[in-house]
Amino acid sequence: MKARAQKKLFGLWTGELSAAILFAVLWFLYIPTFEWSAHYLTTIPHLFAFCMLEYILFQGSYYWYLKWKRVKQGNSSSLPDSYLSRFRFFKKSNLVLLVVGLPFLVYQATFSKGLYWYLFLYGFAMVEYINYYHIRLSYMSTEEMKEFIRQKGFRQSILARELDKK
Repeated sequence: MKARAQKKLFGLWTGELSAAILFAVLWFLYIPTFEWSAHYLTTIPHLFAFCMLEYILFQGSYYWYLKWKRVKQGNSSSLPDSYLSRFRFFKKSNLVLLVVGLPFLVYQATFSKGLYWYLFLYGFAMVEYINYYHIRLSYMSTEEMKEFIRQKGFRQSILARELDKK
């Protein structure tokens, strides 16, 4: 059972980290090869939304890494309060960033090109925030899909449950 949990947690933290790194590589190396990208990569709203998404993805990777490390060391996967206080800070800072992003959304919709690109980045960041800190939105394996159907809807994320306990 421990080996299975370790494997799953390892996949979660490396998957989130890989996604964050891949998005950065795409942002800086691949997307600039397109002519249209000059209007989207260099504007403050788009950079803000991209950095916000990266910030949240790195938090997810960090969370799963800490849990993996604890299981690997033979401890309970529950994080001690010293770690959870960091995630309380992250949760609040994410909310601040999401609120700060709203005027950028209005700006993009009113005055600038690239509304859809901004909406994609901002929406992706918001979905990741909700997935980590509120409701579990990701169900990847068939086993997880069966569990989702059995429970008849979404449930609180693991991090949200941990933050509520203490």
